[in-house]
Amino acid sequence: KAGTIISGVAQRIEGRTIFMDLGRATGVMFPYDQIQGEKYRIGSRVRAYVVSVEVTPKGAQVVLSRSHPKFLEELFAMEVPEIAAGTVEIKAVAREAGARSKIAVLSNQEGVDPIGSCVGQKGTRVMAVISELAGEKIDIIEWSEEVNKFIANSLSPAKILSVEINDKREARVLVDENQLSLAIGKGGQNVRLAAKLTGWKIDVRSAVKPEEPVDGD
Repeated sequence: KAGTIISGVAQRIEGRTIFMDLGRATGVMFPYDQIQGEKYRIGSRVRAYVVSVEVTPKGAQVVLSRSHPKFLEELFAMEVPEIAAGTVEIKAVAREAGARSKIAVLSNQEGVDPIGSCVGQKGTRVMAVISELAGEKIDIIEWSEEVNKFIANSLSPAKILSVEINDKREARVLVDENQLSLAIGKGGQNVRLAAKLTGWKIDVRSAVKPEEPVDGD
């Protein structure tokens, strides 16, 4: 079951650590594996990602997570048939659990829209994932082999003017002044997640408009 989503019942809570009845085993979800702000009650059914199964003197201990990026991936695989079939592929995930995530998707079949597949008709597929993640905001962007394009896409929903990259894996991104706060995001969250998603250090700057020519008279 490691690497899959499992459903269990919250059995007991010690401090902020939750122990879950999984039927033939007990699952443990440590505080850092929980979604910030979520409340878990004894007796409630919880879905989580199986991070690992460790053998202890007391038997198997199943480590569970709801904050793991793979939990998000597996939820999309459950909701999006194209992902389960391999037609659409999740290439990268960046997540701040309970707040916001970005996923980069790619279509392996001509004519299949990877973003549309993940969003679903009237947003039904992505809404099902958001609902499971307590309202976490999810940006779905198109992955690209072209680094400049991928970085520009990763800063969605901001509109990017240009991307310059160097061999130190640093990118300088220019945006219109009215797009600057959107590109950076609240508390720097958008650019932080974009950097995590792409693996590049991203510096976002406002494009300076050329000064109006001064009339010589």
